Amino acid sequence: MTPVQFSFTTAFILGLMGLTFHRTHLLSALLCLEGMMLALFVALSLWTLQTEVTNFSAAPMLLLAFSACEASVGLALLVATNRTHGPNQLQALNILQC
Repeated sequence: MTPVQFSFTTAFILGLMGLTFHRTHLLSALLCLEGMMLALFVALSLWTLQTEVTNFSAAPMLLLAFSACEASVGLALLVATNRTHGPNQLQALNILQC
């Protein structure tokens, strides 16, 4: 495994571990998701460059666009839950009351 592959694999795994183990605030969960998406973007970009296939050259940009849409929807949900429920603590939110 090259150092570049190790770095984006480590970034993805750290984002996944942060998402599973450190779930206190909604904003930290969104940041972990964004880190995972950026690691996937780097991996897909490097894979496209290494294989030199032009058919998949638009895939990293498509993934980055979906990542930006996911971040904007997540921040909109953060603002909406902050206005209705107060703090952004994930333990304070009850699925049945939302």
